[in-house]
Amino acid sequence: MSLQELIASVPQIGEVRWIGVRPAREAPMLEVDAVEARRDAGLTGDHSRPSANNTRQVTLIQWEHLDVISALLGKPITALDLRRNIAISGINLFSLKNRRFRLGQAILETTGWCQPCARLEARLGSGAFQAVRGHGGITARVVQGGIIRLQDQLSIVN
Repeated sequence: MSLQELIASVPQIGEVRWIGVRPAREAPMLEVDAVEARRDAGLTGDHSRPSANNTRQVTLIQWEHLDVISALLGKPITALDLRRNIAISGINLFSLKNRRFRLGQAILETTGWCQPCARLEARLGSGAFQAVRGHGGITARVVQGGIIRLQDQLSIVN
């Protein structure tokens, strides 16, 4: 296979392992079993600003990276600690670059990488910013609304 064919082929199917919303900026995360994804508006109950131009409507992190971040920090870290909306296992989230994907009933489109913010260091301690670099996940926007539940599958649409 050529490199382009390898990049285009994503045989893995992901699974939703954790869902959380932030009711307001810097407010504690609320862990939920299901959430409504709204087209151009993000997740119901999350403080994301509704707009078709908002490229950070939903943030996703790879479940397997939580162990890496924990090892780098020398303490247990959860999806809740990193304040991402959805944690996905079983698929490399970077393989979703420039793609649309189905997550439960919703369809999302990858918009970029989710870089760590400066507040992370204050919340999780010295070294947190560097530990999360490269493991922060992706940002996405909702292109078709629907319900996303724990254990729902993530699959490539295009």
